[in-house]
Amino acid sequence: MASSRSQHRDRYESYDRPFRIRDDWGEDTFTVQLKVDPDRANLAGVSNFDVAASAGAGLSGYQVTTLREGHRQIPVVLRLRMDERAQLGDLQNLYVFSSQSTAKVPLGQVSTLSYQMESQKLRRREHFRTITAEAYPLPGVLSSEAMRALRPALAEFEKRLPPGYEMHIGGEEESQIDGFRNLGLVMMISIGAIFLALVFQFKNAIKPFLVFAAIPYGMVGALAALYAMHTPFGFMAFMGVASLVGVIVSHIIVLFEFIEERHAMGEPFREAMLDSGILRLRPVLITVGATVIALFPLAYRGGPLWEPMCYTQIGGLLLATIITKILVPVLYAIFVLDLKILKWETKSRTGSDTVSSDGNSADGGEARHIAVLPAASPSG
Repeated sequence: MASSRSQHRDRYESYDRPFRIRDDWGEDTFTVQLKVDPDRANLAGVSNFDVAASAGAGLSGYQVTTLREGHRQIPVVLRLRMDERAQLGDLQNLYVFSSQSTAKVPLGQVSTLSYQMESQKLRRREHFRTITAEAYPLPGVLSSEAMRALRPALAEFEKRLPPGYEMHIGGEEESQIDGFRNLGLVMMISIGAIFLALVFQFKNAIKPFLVFAAIPYGMVGALAALYAMHTPFGFMAFMGVASLVGVIVSHIIVLFEFIEERHAMGEPFREAMLDSGILRLRPVLITVGATVIALFPLAYRGGPLWEPMCYTQIGGLLLATIITKILVPVLYAIFVLDLKILKWETKSRTGSDTVSSDGNSADGGEARHIAVLPAASPSG
């Protein structure tokens, strides 16, 4: 794990922009290990516990009793004098006393001392030993930009890991993925609730799909704006897309309400579509134009926090407005005139016959409009 940690740090240091790199294991420290020879210890009549107790008593001390002085209790510790434990080599002359008999043997005859550098902290995550290497980009460098540059090297490093080792990317990217997962679930629930509300409003299960028809194009416009401005898709960009969905749906709902009003007034289908589109054109253009113009200063001076959200709304609103005014009416006409999925029936102004969108009466015959002229008055 130590070699993998050093290789991982080298990947960060190879990046052309500097990092502040650290890991949670810290630097290796100097350690001394006392290795007991079990064969010699058995022959001498001492156990591993006897060796550990004697070495610990000589260096750290061993509490033999407690001295009571008034209301205070003072521990009495037995250990070697300072000049007898000043060097590690002095431990070899320490005697090990057996706890089972009166035998004693020098520590150097049953054990050996080894010196090495090793980690003092062993971190675990979900019961597995884990080394967390952290890198903090300097001001002016986004974490997403750094990850984009380091990802090929990290992928190559992951392939070279020994069997049983795994690499997981955490930090801001892990939090972003978890946040997107939760926000995506909330958005799906919201879209389902909007669909049910539209079904109750229009009393039709097909019209809500026409309302949602422009949402993918708004997302395409938002992503195109982010790509054109070289801005990463983050949490604020996701919030901009979520708010964009609400704006697009509201515009299409108002358009359909105008169409239904013309339907209730008895207008034919084509005239109702044209009148609704013309009447709603100027209010929509004014609303969208004012929103887009107001977002430009925030996108220009808002910094990395507000730029993604502004760009998504600007690009999405511009493209979704065009789609709302062109594609949605065309889809509506296809569903009414060609596919016959939606019914459009108006009552003739000269009678009670019901006329469909193709000019035929509801009973299958052709609708006839009879003009009634006033009778001529008798002369003289």
